[in-house]
Amino acid sequence: MHESDERRRFLKTGAIALASALAAPRLQAFDTADPASATAVAAREKPVCRMQPFALNQVRLLDSDFSRAAAINLDYLHSLPVDRLAHSFRIQAGQPSTAKPLGGWEKPDCELRGHFTGGHYLSAAAIAWSAHGDATLKARGDELVGILAGCQRPNGYLSAFPESFFDRLSAGQKVWAPFYTVHKIQAGMLDMYRLAGNTQALAVARGIGNWTVRWLNGFSDTDIAHILKTEYGGMNESMAHLYAITGDTRYLDAAHRFDQVSLFDPLASHRDELKGLHSNTQIPKVIGAARRYELTGEPRYRRIAEFFWETVTQNRTYATGGSSNDEFWKTGPGDLKDQLGLYAAECCVAYNLLKLTRHVYAWSGDPRAFDYYERNLYNARLGTQDAQGMKLYYYSLQPGGAKFYNSPMDSFWCCTGSGAEEFARFNDAIYFRDDDALHVNLFIPSELDWPEMGLTLRQDTGFPREAATHFRFTLKQPRDIALNLRIPSWIAPGARVEVNGEALDTFASPGSYLTLRRTWQTGDRVSLTLPMALRSVTLPGDDTLQAVTIGPIVLAARLGSKGLTHDQQYGRYESGPSPEPKPQPAPQIAPDDAHPLAWLVPTDTPLTYRATTRHGVIDVAPLNTIQGERYAVYWQTEGAAPGAT
Repeated sequence: MHESDERRRFLKTGAIALASALAAPRLQAFDTADPASATAVAAREKPVCRMQPFALNQVRLLDSDFSRAAAINLDYLHSLPVDRLAHSFRIQAGQPSTAKPLGGWEKPDCELRGHFTGGHYLSAAAIAWSAHGDATLKARGDELVGILAGCQRPNGYLSAFPESFFDRLSAGQKVWAPFYTVHKIQAGMLDMYRLAGNTQALAVARGIGNWTVRWLNGFSDTDIAHILKTEYGGMNESMAHLYAITGDTRYLDAAHRFDQVSLFDPLASHRDELKGLHSNTQIPKVIGAARRYELTGEPRYRRIAEFFWETVTQNRTYATGGSSNDEFWKTGPGDLKDQLGLYAAECCVAYNLLKLTRHVYAWSGDPRAFDYYERNLYNARLGTQDAQGMKLYYYSLQPGGAKFYNSPMDSFWCCTGSGAEEFARFNDAIYFRDDDALHVNLFIPSELDWPEMGLTLRQDTGFPREAATHFRFTLKQPRDIALNLRIPSWIAPGARVEVNGEALDTFASPGSYLTLRRTWQTGDRVSLTLPMALRSVTLPGDDTLQAVTIGPIVLAARLGSKGLTHDQQYGRYESGPSPEPKPQPAPQIAPDDAHPLAWLVPTDTPLTYRATTRHGVIDVAPLNTIQGERYAVYWQTEGAAPGAT
């Protein structure tokens, strides 16, 4: 999220019981006579998705780093009072409110107010209910929907800022992204309907959709082209979702008006013209293109989404899977030289790239999409929250940088909101299905319930600390099912699979699926060994800088906490984090050509090492585990020749 002039400007609660241990109830959000029924929605989807995800309430997280992070996030969401979330909406509607206003991007005079309180929070609450059965957050989401419905104007307009902001937008005057916020509110309402069965939320979303249709109809295509130069979030996506639910083609037509020709035309022609663009502004637009493809089957939109995903994930990402520097793509594709900034890798970018990856994977079923997804998830998402649920805005890649988190009630950056959603849905995307075939894409302790097949599959693993994962079948009756296990591109020699303790003499190539088809019955067990090896990954455009991975995990130098204060790790800054810069050179290494990673020696603790550098021995650990100290992801290689790896 970007505002050019303002971009730089603890609650400690006990850990709640792990909500994901609760079995989320099966939702009955749809009436079969309703045009918004599940059957009607499915009929509006074109047959373009080879893979289908499982519903959030069909996958339960078991104890792991992910389940613990999810519980911390839910705890933070519990700490936010509904009356404070609703305050600015009530004031805007002329209603009384005695609640204490929130700060940061939710201050009563911030032009982005309402994006978290009426948008991200509702989405996170709906996800928490569907994924974890969190009845408290569902009740609070329902309460907030009711309050905001009472604040909605008769013409359908709903926001925490006045409608006159859109007059400024259409007049070309400076205003901070009003459609961005309206998108978040509409998306939050749609999530409360789709995932939490709140029909009032659908009525509110339709009101917003009707207002949007009328507003857009007042402008020519030339006018709209100028309007779309101001960040508008994923309005094309949420309006397309509204069409899918209601069947009202006016919403799909309105979504089409948010197609930004200057972005979409080059992408449709497979041209990367992203240099100079604000990174996170673009990704939601492309997600909207992906959604349009699924609803219309127009191949142009698939070309747009797939080429964008390919060029960004292959040519514009760091070893972590994150992208952007200072919120922008400042260089051409394949060139990240001098882009290891204090404000590198905005977290919303990583969040939205995960969303887009889900779409791209569903169309093709290519397991290599999950090589990227996994890398992003472990390295650009998992390590962005502290023990109290505070989130990062940027994932600094400047050597000597440290993680800088929001405050509980006085920040509410864009990445606060996207993080609240992402950390609530860590059970998403572990498993996909294709007719009677099951695809396992992530190695996360979890339990899948597939009632149509009478199957419960439990996955137990200590991955990545354990280089293996284990599955146990429970079935109502023996069933012929194809179990497809993703074999990652990073896998090292020595991989194997066992069924009921017997090693099979077959395997699959890295970057593919290993298919085990048989009649499974209760008690059957599968164990997959996943050897990992150290690898170096050079920075695109600068072969003298390299990161180190083991399997999908990015390792980082631990540079200590000397001089690192609380204020340098936490902030109340309104426009975004402003940690005090403490740049230092990247740690210098001199690899041996014959043994390029011999400078790293493993310790007795899994995934940790000691690095021999020009300035002494440095501890090394997974980046996602480092808290409260400075770090470096990239190492300076002495004497590296151009093209060296």
